[in-house]
Amino acid sequence: MHPYFAKPVPKSLDRNAFAAELVDGLPVEDAAATLTAFTVEAIVKGRAHMPAEPALWVVCGGGRRNRTLMHMLAARVENAVVPAEAVGLDGDTLEAEAWAYLAVRSLDRLAISWPTTTGVAAPASGGVLARASG
Repeated sequence: MHPYFAKPVPKSLDRNAFAAELVDGLPVEDAAATLTAFTVEAIVKGRAHMPAEPALWVVCGGGRRNRTLMHMLAARVENAVVPAEAVGLDGDTLEAEAWAYLAVRSLDRLAISWPTTTGVAAPASGGVLARASG
């Protein structure tokens, strides 16, 4: 088990926390199945940190289009799992809007991470601004 899952909250990850080597050498179908099962397990483990079981699990982003992921998640949680569109949201723009909101806060040097949510020492802005040359 990755050490992240044993850490108490608050905690966070970045995109480099897990190595692609975990599925190296597997046939593409097995690698996709492994990563899908891992994603579902991570979501299910996160549920333990919630004050109550969500009445409805609303999935946005590309994962909502993965029928296997949606079925696996539905089999592991108590209540319905639906794509964002089922509740009148756009599952693609919702994710993009969230990232845009965080980007604007970062540009304004406002916090996007707090000690109570991710365990940082103090509220922190995030990201690195990379400007095009020329």
